[in-house]
Amino acid sequence: MAVFYDENTRTFKLDAGKASYAFTITPQGDIFHLYYGAHVSDGDLSHLQGRGGGASFCASPADAPEYNLDTSLQEYPGNGLGDFRVAAIAAEEANGASGVRLKYVSHKILQGKPPIPSLPSTYCNHADEAQTLAVATQDAHLGLRVTLYYCAFAQYSVITRWAIAENIGARPIKLQSVQSACVDFDESDYDMISLHGAWIRERAVERHALFHGTQSVGSKRGSSGHQLNPFAVICRKDATEQHGEAYGFQLVYSGNFCIEAEVSQMHTTRVTLGINPTDFAWMLMPGESFASPEAVLGYSDEGIGGLSRTLHRLYRNNLIRGTWKHKTRPVLINNWEATYFDFDADKLVAIAHEAAKTGIDLLVMDDGWFGVRNSDNCSLGDWTVNEDKLGCSLATLAERIKAEGLAFGIWFEPEMISPDSDLYRAHPDWALHIPGRESSLGRNQYVINMCLPEVRDNLFAQISAVLSSADISYLKWDFNRNLTEVFSAGLPPERGREVWHRYILGLYELLERLTEAFPDVLFESCSGGGGRFDLGMLYYMPQTWCSDNTDAVDRLKIQYGTSMAYPIASMGAHVQMNTIHSSRRTSLQFRASVAMAGTFGYELDLTKLSQDDIAEMKAFNEEFRKWQPLIATGDFYRLESPFEGAHTAWMFVAADKSKALLSYFCTFETKNDWRHLLRLQGLNPTARYHVSGYDFILSGDTLMRGGLRMPKQQGDAACVNVMLEACAKLEKTR
Repeated sequence: MAVFYDENTRTFKLDAGKASYAFTITPQGDIFHLYYGAHVSDGDLSHLQGRGGGASFCASPADAPEYNLDTSLQEYPGNGLGDFRVAAIAAEEANGASGVRLKYVSHKILQGKPPIPSLPSTYCNHADEAQTLAVATQDAHLGLRVTLYYCAFAQYSVITRWAIAENIGARPIKLQSVQSACVDFDESDYDMISLHGAWIRERAVERHALFHGTQSVGSKRGSSGHQLNPFAVICRKDATEQHGEAYGFQLVYSGNFCIEAEVSQMHTTRVTLGINPTDFAWMLMPGESFASPEAVLGYSDEGIGGLSRTLHRLYRNNLIRGTWKHKTRPVLINNWEATYFDFDADKLVAIAHEAAKTGIDLLVMDDGWFGVRNSDNCSLGDWTVNEDKLGCSLATLAERIKAEGLAFGIWFEPEMISPDSDLYRAHPDWALHIPGRESSLGRNQYVINMCLPEVRDNLFAQISAVLSSADISYLKWDFNRNLTEVFSAGLPPERGREVWHRYILGLYELLERLTEAFPDVLFESCSGGGGRFDLGMLYYMPQTWCSDNTDAVDRLKIQYGTSMAYPIASMGAHVQMNTIHSSRRTSLQFRASVAMAGTFGYELDLTKLSQDDIAEMKAFNEEFRKWQPLIATGDFYRLESPFEGAHTAWMFVAADKSKALLSYFCTFETKNDWRHLLRLQGLNPTARYHVSGYDFILSGDTLMRGGLRMPKQQGDAACVNVMLEACAKLEKTR
């Protein structure tokens, strides 16, 4: 059993992997938090309940004078009735009054995990993988019922949470905030880790001590964004990659979000995560309900690296879906950085011809194949093939590429519409706009209103027609500007702030239809690179283009930071030409070694490379094929951080620890420096490993405790890949 209930003490305890989580119901019906951390054996943890109190100027509830809501540890706190910290739920009743206090009504324990209506979420492959606790709560005055869901995965130290609010009364309720989860910690001596960045500089790791007051990461851009990712870690101050307690908080959502940590006057810490309350409201009419996105709560007492590996396993096995879930991904070549808009069928076939010599599997035709698009100033929305530009039909082009031995893929940007397009001329009202206000342009384009069913139907028809017209095995889905003028004429004024969330619901509905209609197509998400790298998109598309920046030295930081939260197999990573986004010149070996810590592909013009370069690419691709299953499914260990110096190192270890791949990078040479020592991780301490490139066999415990010296690197941007294979059990020695 993963979920336990003690009727005598009215306490709940959830066990998930190596973690336990507990809360209790007070005699008045309030739900108070008890414990979250490493697994504990006792089922009754009611002795941990704090009574609150001790705060001046705070009122106690009329029915509970013995405690204070503002200083109590709560499970899903409301607003306006005595708790002055950030609320998990806030609502306004018809007369304008604000206040919510939810009390326990009943509960159910469900085997497996139910889906969340209209939203992506983790799932069970088999019912015995998890149990779900559904706790019904109610504010009788408002006529508001909120069911709190807790799913405890048996195999992972993960509990996922979400809430469904229902109006069971006779009057409308305006929801002002519906957070997916809240966790109250009984202390504040923690650090917070988040991932920040910008376009071509995504997901840098930032760590700071929690301070009194609020600190948050979030987005108000209509997407998860380049700037702050919907992921945060609360960890002990002594937590490292290998050791210490770490709590991960992540949202399965692609729109506006907020993860907030508040340290209170009593030195407790409240963490909430969910849809960003800014610009959000949802009018709940009698009989209607609203579901929050899913929050993923991960726990590790094996450091931040242990937390990452737990999340990686969960997402690989219980979030990513479909044909490509565990299927080997193709090595691809994208024509964008080779040709930009200047291409025709002959140019693409020439690239495919050279690509075939290297063992590349797939050619992707990027932006510029549709409408009359030869620059970024027109035709978005007109998803019809420009046969005059290509010189043939799409089916013919796909067959020509296939004749070279490669599969064929294509680029779309369906959520955008150009002012200079037939679609906009026919339906200008389909663009997001505010009546009477001049609309702003981003990259010469507007955002199409995904709230409208007719828009989604049009896009589904256009995209389906293209995918059905030729042998297409891959689709890159791009999104290249943030939302502005967010208004939808189809909604009454009191529902105006619903548009942000309705946009995301519309997007998800379209993606569900397309992925169901074309299950064999490999979909890849993109947003100017990594501007929408989130779990919501990974549910529909098993990989995301990590960044438009393919400079290998920069990519060390981008991919290292991304790996904090996301599995390696989800990261689109390619080998670039030396001149893209950087004047830095690096070897093919270095660039390819960085890119293989991802889905692996190329962004360059193969027709301009020498035959020696082609031969080197072929040799590397052959090596990558040997490593690819391990990279895609192995446990990922970060050994040295690119944010801390010239050295970066990481490794992949097979689940059975029979083999491992170590990659070491030195970004700049330091003079008169000794060879670098790396202490490896994740190996079987009682096995002996053959270490490629070295003339010895070493035990796992020696490699992890004593370490392995890296050869002295000559010049900047040097690297080495080391394969370790278990060859025998370690014999006992004196």
